[in-house]
Amino acid sequence: MTTEALGAAVEELLRPVIGTALSGGAGGAAALEPLVREVLGALAEGAARRGGPVAAASPADLARGVADTFGAARGTEALGRLTELLAHGSADPADPACAAHLHCPPLAVAVAADLAVSALNPSQDSWDQAPAATVLETLLLEEMAGLVGYDPAEAAGVLTSGGTESNLMGLMLARDRVLGAATGRQIELTGVPRAGAGGSLGSAAGARPRILASAAAHFSVQRAAALLGLGEDAVIPVAVDSQLRMKTGALTAALERCAERGQLPVAIVATAGTTDTGAIDPLRECAELAARYGAWLHVDAAYGGGALLSDRLAPLLDGIELADSVSLDWHKLGWQPAAAGIFLVRKSETYASLARRAVYLNPADDEEAGYPSLLGLSLRTTRRADAFKIAVTLRTLGREGLGRLVDACHELAVAGARAVAAHPRLELHGQAGAGEPVLTAFLFRYVPGAADADGVRADEVNAALRRRLLREGGAVVGRTELPGEGPGRVRLKLTLLNPHTTVVEVERLLAAVVAAGMAEEGA
Repeated sequence: MTTEALGAAVEELLRPVIGTALSGGAGGAAALEPLVREVLGALAEGAARRGGPVAAASPADLARGVADTFGAARGTEALGRLTELLAHGSADPADPACAAHLHCPPLAVAVAADLAVSALNPSQDSWDQAPAATVLETLLLEEMAGLVGYDPAEAAGVLTSGGTESNLMGLMLARDRVLGAATGRQIELTGVPRAGAGGSLGSAAGARPRILASAAAHFSVQRAAALLGLGEDAVIPVAVDSQLRMKTGALTAALERCAERGQLPVAIVATAGTTDTGAIDPLRECAELAARYGAWLHVDAAYGGGALLSDRLAPLLDGIELADSVSLDWHKLGWQPAAAGIFLVRKSETYASLARRAVYLNPADDEEAGYPSLLGLSLRTTRRADAFKIAVTLRTLGREGLGRLVDACHELAVAGARAVAAHPRLELHGQAGAGEPVLTAFLFRYVPGAADADGVRADEVNAALRRRLLREGGAVVGRTELPGEGPGRVRLKLTLLNPHTTVVEVERLLAAVVAAGMAEEGA
């Protein structure tokens, strides 16, 4: 078959198949335009049909509706029908009554930028797949390093899928650097030595590695310890105060116990913005203790890193510039579509154990000829150009513009917490001296009318009222539990990340919580 005949055969094969147009090339934009218009229309229709923060339906009813539409959608109608389905069946973080999680309503400009990335589909694992995006990510990370307080010329980093991946990377480097120095081994090659093997405790060669993190730290710390071969039991939970901040004295005591037992403190994980209350650990004190005991300091600022955008709130993160590594998530307090995680290290040489050479992606002679590669900075190979949407947002709004959004959400949380404290049927967590919300989240609970000395009834009602609100489509409110044992620890949570929400709308949400609580008591 001739080349011309083969080309005609391929064209004839695709002719009856709809949806085969590509998004790239000179004709890509034209192919996308009508489809984007259809998506936008379906998004609007689905949101109107939803009519609130979440569809009024039980999980089983929603699942049946999804299955029916998925089974029926075919051909040219699939895009519109399934998009409308997604919009109808999504929890909408742009709705003022959707305030449960660190699930932000993304800025339209960031979503538009993300569409460009999806259309072009650059992959960050080699320069020849993403020439401009490789440079943009490098430039963005230099800006982010400066924002944290690092020297951009000495720091390094990468875009990640979020805080879980970033925390894993920080603890991996901590393991390799600290345990490697203690044992004289290249841990990424030889693996984690068995506790008690390879020498005396005095040389630290057989010391059990330990990671110290607050009792309110993110669960990804334990997950990372498991993945890294250290075991979840290697994580020592450090006591927190009433505001869920790590106690410096408790951290000191835990480090001293490690020394007494011949254990090796590989890392201290300090949290800058816990998921429940936005609490920020004493970063400077953590850095001093890490230096004293030879531990790596990793700061999980996936939530609280957004405070760096605000002149008013940035001082809360004093000492973050002393950390060996930092996690930031701009898909939380940065209004980006997921994923928009950032991992940074203060010194680029500490990245050594992640370096990788794949001859089909980053051959040495290419790099020597001036073709840079980001492959050795990431745990992933194929990787979206997630830096682009952040870069567009920063250049559109600037730090000052984003800082105003942070301040607006913080002020909204302060007003909401005050409204809770003033309500006779609501109880603000720690209101006896807690002060204002640190960032944009606060805990509270509905107080049942009947006597409830042990808190069992309060736990039951608060858990049930949240499900009632979901089932009725009235609100999406968070639920958590305070550290400790026994009943009386269930709390509701508002995480306010919509800068356009008003105080009146927050008060209306709280009124819905009270009404749902009273209905549950009646039931």
